[in-house]
Amino acid sequence: MKKAVQTVPKITLRQLAVFVSIYQTGSTSRASEALHLSQSAVSSALTELESRLQMPLFERVGRSLNQHPNAHPIYVQAQAILGQALTLEYYHKSQVGQIHIGASTTIGNYVLPPLLAKLYAALPDAHIDMYIANTQEVVSEVEQLNIDIALVEGMPRPTDMKVIEQRVWRTDTLMVFAKYNSKWLTDMVYNDQDHCYELNTEQLSKLPLLVRETGSGTRQIIDEQLLQHLPHAEVIMAIQQSEAIKHMVSEDIGLGCLSQHVIEAELAAGKLVQVKVAGIDLSRTWWLVWHKARHQSPIWQSFIDILTEV
Repeated sequence: MKKAVQTVPKITLRQLAVFVSIYQTGSTSRASEALHLSQSAVSSALTELESRLQMPLFERVGRSLNQHPNAHPIYVQAQAILGQALTLEYYHKSQVGQIHIGASTTIGNYVLPPLLAKLYAALPDAHIDMYIANTQEVVSEVEQLNIDIALVEGMPRPTDMKVIEQRVWRTDTLMVFAKYNSKWLTDMVYNDQDHCYELNTEQLSKLPLLVRETGSGTRQIIDEQLLQHLPHAEVIMAIQQSEAIKHMVSEDIGLGCLSQHVIEAELAAGKLVQVKVAGIDLSRTWWLVWHKARHQSPIWQSFIDILTEV
């Protein structure tokens, strides 16, 4: 007598990944961008999954998708399955010491290099991949399980908390700054003892500002802790690169606002000067973030140990 052939499930990991991304982002268009797939491929994968499960996961209302009551329990199971698959896929890589680190721009360019040197010193055979972008882009890569751990300047969005673990890492301070002897500060008060100009919010709001782009951790703090006190501020340019802002300020195009780490060499050399603004606190928290389903390999833990030593 022949044994019954066990039916192999026809649900694919790709279908589950598409569903999870739609659940997290709220639309097929945003999921297609996150997964780098066409929107038709995303819609097709969702339809196939609903067909395999024989139940709806979203309700179509016009061009919008609303979560069906079935969606949440399937989402929880899908996350678990994808996490297990990822652990299996990365088992060998974790054994040989591979890690993919993400960092927002300021941290990646100015703070991370000496930390990586420590990791290489501890593990000379480590295989390290880097991804540096603004906070929003880095967190998105963490959500998609493309990054093992990330160091970011901005607080992850509330919607990220479904899949993201976060831990306070260290604090940083943003500084408003200008070219030494800037034409914009001719009539402003200079404090010889602290080597800085002292302005109030009304004075600053009349001066041209160059700031980072929306989505960066630096811009998040500028919006929340500076620009809200300057409703009529003259933001003349939003720029993706901190180095570009620093060079434009050096040409006296306007004033900038960046992390102290970005401009410390120029401040020490006297090429740039700090501008203190009365009543404004520009301190911020830097975060470690990772996906809840991410396999925490030995090299992952070694890197955490180095980060927490700082």
